[in-house]
Order: sequence, then structure tokens, then C-alpha cells
Amino acid sequence: MHKAVKLKKMAKTQETEVNRLNVIGEGTTLNGDIKSDGDVRIDGSITGNITLEGKLVIGKNGTINGEIRCKNSEVNGTVEGKLFVSELLNLKSTAVIKGDIKTSKLAIEPNAVFTGTCNMDGGQSVSTVKDGKSRKQ
Repeated sequence: MHKAVKLKKMAKTQETEVNRLNVIGEGTTLNGDIKSDGDVRIDGSITGNITLEGKLVIGKNGTINGEIRCKNSEVNGTVEGKLFVSELLNLKSTAVIKGDIKTSKLAIEPNAVFTGTCNMDGGQSVSTVKDGKSRKQ
């Protein structure tokens, strides 16, 4: 004799945030500004300013010559210019920064190189807004 088993389907409601990831690959050179609502990973070379609502990851071979404004950033490569990171800036051991930093939180691994000034203002960092203008948080 077989027992009938009833399976009750449960409705799942999940809200997922849409993460848009943009990648500038190794061997790519870009001259110009980048603006995005999503996250960006750079393994190539950028000459220009970067303004993001999300996270910027600079790979070990990535280089940026320009101003950076973003929510969070992880730097493994080279940056020449000012960095404005509203939350966490993480400098990995291979990072080379030549410029001023303004951030809320800063993590620096041993062997990272930083030449410039740093202003950690406890959450009062300049952040970006959709129209590209800056504002105080």
C-alpha cells in the first residue's frame, strides 16, 4: 500500500538587489570619465575621473590617473589622484596610492604604499549623487 504524499508549495518572496558589474579588462586603456550606478572592476588603465554609486575594485594590474568618488573601494593596483570613499577604503598589499584620501573607514595591509594626506571624518565623507554633484552625508 502506498501512502499519498502531498507536497505543499511555499511561495518565496525575495527581494534581490540588482548588482550591475562593469569590468575594464587587462590590456584595455580608456581615456575619459566613468559614471555608474553599479559596481566597477578595473584591471586595465584609466585616465579620467570615476564616479560610482557602488564599489570600485582595482585589480593588481589596474591603474587609474584621476579622481575617484565611490561608496566602497578595494585597491590592489595603482591610483594617482584624489580618492573620496564614503564608507570603506581597503588598500591591499600591492596597492600604490599617490594622492589624497577622504574616507570614513580605512584598512591598509602591510606593504601597501600611500603618499598623500588622509582625512577620516567619521562618516562625514563626500559622497556622490545621481546628478554627479557632491554632497555631505
